[in-house]
Amino acid sequence: QVQLVESGGGLVQAGGSLRLSCAASGTIFSIGTMAWYRQAPGKQRELVASITAVHSTNYADSAKGRFTISRDNAKNTVNLQMSSLKPDDTAIYYCNAEVQRFPAIGGRSYWGQGTQVTVSS
Repeated sequence: QVQLVESGGGLVQAGGSLRLSCAASGTIFSIGTMAWYRQAPGKQRELVASITAVHSTNYADSAKGRFTISRDNAKNTVNLQMSSLKPDDTAIYYCNAEVQRFPAIGGRSYWGQGTQVTVSS
């Protein structure tokens, strides 16, 4: 199996910063794109940022200029550095990864359990 475990969420004041981390473990042959999504109460889950295995990044408009996604392929980790946080950033943040467990078998998407980020005004 594959597990994604997030950490680093919490309560922060508007304008503050947080760093989210996600570590993938289990039977892993390779990991493709890794990403962070978020879901606010009453809203659909949305992509925040993604990063490919060759470190090509993509950001939601709401994250551009404030968030930075990075990964360590050797450690199977992905991070999200968030700064200039706003109350609208309050949500549960989920880590996602496209994981190939074996060379002869295609990859599939895995999700972490989520970590709460709350930004107070």
